[in-house]
Amino acid sequence: MPRPRTQFICRECGAEYAQYFGRCSNCEQWNTLDEQVVPSVSRTPGTSSKSRKASSSQALSLEQITDAPEFRFSSGFEELDRVLGGGVVPGSLVLVGGDPGIGKSTLLLQAAFHWQQRYSVLYVCAEESGQQVKLRAKRISTAVSDKLLLLPENDLDIILTELEQIHPTVAVIDSIQAIYLPTLTAAPGSVSQVRECTAALMRLAKKQNISLFIVGHVTKEGAIAGPKVLEHLVDTVLYFEGERFASHRLLRAVKNRFGASQEIGVFRMVEQGLEEVSNPSALFLGEADATPGTATIVACEGTRPLVVELQSLVSPTSYPSPRRSTTGIEYNRFLQILAVLEKRLGIPLSKLDAYVSSSGGLGVTEPAADLGIAVAVVASFRDRLVTAQTVLIGEVGLGGQVRSVSQLEIRLKEALKLGFKRAIIPKTQALEFPGLEVIPVARVADALVAGLSSQEDQ
Repeated sequence: MPRPRTQFICRECGAEYAQYFGRCSNCEQWNTLDEQVVPSVSRTPGTSSKSRKASSSQALSLEQITDAPEFRFSSGFEELDRVLGGGVVPGSLVLVGGDPGIGKSTLLLQAAFHWQQRYSVLYVCAEESGQQVKLRAKRISTAVSDKLLLLPENDLDIILTELEQIHPTVAVIDSIQAIYLPTLTAAPGSVSQVRECTAALMRLAKKQNISLFIVGHVTKEGAIAGPKVLEHLVDTVLYFEGERFASHRLLRAVKNRFGASQEIGVFRMVEQGLEEVSNPSALFLGEADATPGTATIVACEGTRPLVVELQSLVSPTSYPSPRRSTTGIEYNRFLQILAVLEKRLGIPLSKLDAYVSSSGGLGVTEPAADLGIAVAVVASFRDRLVTAQTVLIGEVGLGGQVRSVSQLEIRLKEALKLGFKRAIIPKTQALEFPGLEVIPVARVADALVAGLSSQEDQ
């Protein structure tokens, strides 16, 4: 019996090599090559020369292509519809990733209960038995109809056959790492299995116009497990995020062919499953407690403005090297702001511990939060309060200047809706906004004068 031929495949980009290398020359990542046995005969659907010859596709000009009316249907969650760009597009492939236990299966099962009221739905549970899914379904809802079908199977050939026979409007694959193609000798979840299974599902979904939701595992770094080509094959990539000790969950679109990327939806985990958070700004605003070192900003996630409370603490250190710590704030950006405050404003922070965090565990990475971070740090250093009902919006440059930000009017509208009275913004974007006292500033020093209350006011 001949010895089986092996090859090495990069789990990040899918590049193939005849021998092992420590570094992939295609994506330049280290230690990402996995050994795979090369099958002697490939029977992957749609790859033979006969199927290519039988194709009826031909090149057409844009004028020859008939316009298709834009149609979307709801998922039952306004937050999920928002992240998807306005609803589910027929024939689309949506990849949902997240940590174990974060709520991926719960979210899609709840959506399946809504879809079954009007459409046929196939839920492929490759990791659980039908009894386990039914037990979870009873906890979520009692409204079950014969339009919601369960298929506890991980053989892709059987799954494709059922999809062709049932022809559901929506199908859920839970999860892509658990199903396998029998013609491949690699184990389920391997690079080749994930790639080929996703490609076969994509061909069938586009051919029969089935909206397909695929659950994907994530690695310890937080990326979707499997080859990077998996994210390129699908139309939309959603990440379900959440802090370990928090009840709220964030659904973020990192790729979306039918809507805005980086859009987020906010959910809360309760006993009956997931429920939407209608006013997420209230969740991240924190309690109205006047404390030195607390400032309020308006961050934008995609097109959604969120009012977020920042807290900073500056204190003497007992170590030779002072500590710097961030929670929800980009660490290197925080160090940059501390350097600007010390160099441009003469605030001696190099021998003090400095901490900053965002309320609710929301990750704030955009530059528009810079001004709020800077004012919060100085407020803690001077033991002063930020003026009540004030939001701070602006990017801080290395020279200490306050730079303009995007979507300023949307941010101001959100602040006004939540009852704020004053907004400190970049001078380059000075404008009048009814209902708000807008204070334009050119430099961080000006923002400190306008934003910090006097000792008498405290």
